[in-house]
Amino acid sequence: MSVNLDVQSNQFNAHQSISYKNNSPDALTKLYFHLYFNAFQPGSEMDVRSQTISDPDPRIGSRINALTEEEQGFQKIKKLQQGGHDLAFKVRGTILEVIPNQPLKPGQTIKLEMDYVAQVPLQIRRSGRDNAEGIRYSMSQWYPKMCEYDHQGWHTEPYIAREYYGVWGDFDVTINLDSTYTVAATGILKNAKTIAHGYGGKSKQKSKTNTWHFLAENVHDFVWAADPDYVHETYTCKNGVIFHTFYQASESNNRNWKKLPGIMEEVLNYSNKNFGVYPYSRYSFVQAGDGGMEYPMATLITGNRPLVSLVGVSVHEFLHSWYYGVLGFNESLYYWMDEGFTNYAELRVIEHLKAKGLIPGESSEFPFDGDFKNYYTIVTRGIEEPLTTHADHFEYNAAYSFAAYGKGSIFLHQLEYVIGTEAFDQGLLNFYNKWKFKHPDADDLIMSMEEASGLQLDWYKEYMVYTTKTIDYAIDSFLDIHQHTWVHLVNYGKMPMPVDVMVNMVDGATLYYTIPLDLMLGAKSQQDPLGKNYSVLPAWDWVNPEYLFDLPIAADKIKQITIDPFHRMADLDRINNEWPPSSEDK
Repeated sequence: MSVNLDVQSNQFNAHQSISYKNNSPDALTKLYFHLYFNAFQPGSEMDVRSQTISDPDPRIGSRINALTEEEQGFQKIKKLQQGGHDLAFKVRGTILEVIPNQPLKPGQTIKLEMDYVAQVPLQIRRSGRDNAEGIRYSMSQWYPKMCEYDHQGWHTEPYIAREYYGVWGDFDVTINLDSTYTVAATGILKNAKTIAHGYGGKSKQKSKTNTWHFLAENVHDFVWAADPDYVHETYTCKNGVIFHTFYQASESNNRNWKKLPGIMEEVLNYSNKNFGVYPYSRYSFVQAGDGGMEYPMATLITGNRPLVSLVGVSVHEFLHSWYYGVLGFNESLYYWMDEGFTNYAELRVIEHLKAKGLIPGESSEFPFDGDFKNYYTIVTRGIEEPLTTHADHFEYNAAYSFAAYGKGSIFLHQLEYVIGTEAFDQGLLNFYNKWKFKHPDADDLIMSMEEASGLQLDWYKEYMVYTTKTIDYAIDSFLDIHQHTWVHLVNYGKMPMPVDVMVNMVDGATLYYTIPLDLMLGAKSQQDPLGKNYSVLPAWDWVNPEYLFDLPIAADKIKQITIDPFHRMADLDRINNEWPPSSEDK
């Protein structure tokens, strides 16, 4: 791709040469591209959706409808050819439909040449110019991008501000613009010695324009940002990965951004060990955009933040590298795997950073309680929809957000509860290593977890993903019979689960039990997070709303019995999880 950006008109002319191989077993009679900038026009589907949904995103609202001609975005195709011959094409909003000269057979490669002109919209959502912090260009979703074709066919969703799904490829990009600008981008800068602005070289280009040449291999998108005031710094981790930071100078920014890379090296080390090895040699933290948004090898984040906030957003977006960047979920259908799994990893990492003293704050006893709260919010408001709902088609933005971040994170946290920490950690690593660069889905995850644990887990996926059924286990009563305590449990919810029980004794001792679910065809054998061993009780048949078990202990020796003492299950009512109820319960 070759781009020539005019910083006065905010328009650019570009040429892209595309080599696309059909790796499917199907003959392709059409090809499709996304034209994301076309969404930033009054009357677009993104504009209409933002004004008609019940709870519009305040960052968008009616702002698109108010854009002037100079502030709007567009991508206009000037020429599209195959082998020197013009191709027929149609533009439908944010989708470009292309008719090749002949069907593209399985295994064949097509080469397309495309010329287009585009206008960078005023920054509203993710992409654009002149963001709230004064960054000139946040160039995400800026080029005609191939739609993905997989076992479900083409994915040609119009852009209404949700997520993405892209084709793996190698990018060779040259960007030509005003020589006073510094450019941050996906990939590796190949002509650093001829570019000034902190890249370690002296500019040999005496014209008013600089050419930036980036290469990025095996990524599914390419992002860049540009500003004349960027401070650019590099940090080399002990394992060789190089972090780039791009930010605007100020007293607080200079202090906080200089601390960021060292903290992020610890995030990299922890994540490589626990989630899988980061496969690229670079990563850039770039002040741009409208909050935080992940891209391959880079993130755009607003940067005028206190250190804790800067670290928080950087951790989240960097961890997307594992789920958005390397596993590459279809985010329209598996948004909860991308955002939720990233949120799960973030909470673990933040607790690790606290324990290492790299960020302030005490470790949380129950770090996932915030996700539980978000999930309970959509349940109690009556707006929860199944995770099978397409990301674009939620009735409420809040329902989408709580499902994606909250329930998606709970999916993993609770799965760890079901199969045990050791099996879960191994399953998560196996899933990453087996499915990186392959666009996996929920079935692939569950199979990895079944292999690691030896347990059957299809029921878990089906309840969590396909339904909105909830969990509510309770201690109904207990009886003291001949120095034995019979504990009566009840399932008031509609989703069955294994149940962990903690028994606190009057003498200070603590006993732990786990009641496996019959559908699992087994029980977890690992220790809980605090290193306590569980005794395994007979399985609870999922069809039975009640369960009775015998403790060979006199009732007067028991201080308290608690279901799910470590808050690892999305139980809607924790008050009935204790007997007798704790005075701290509300």
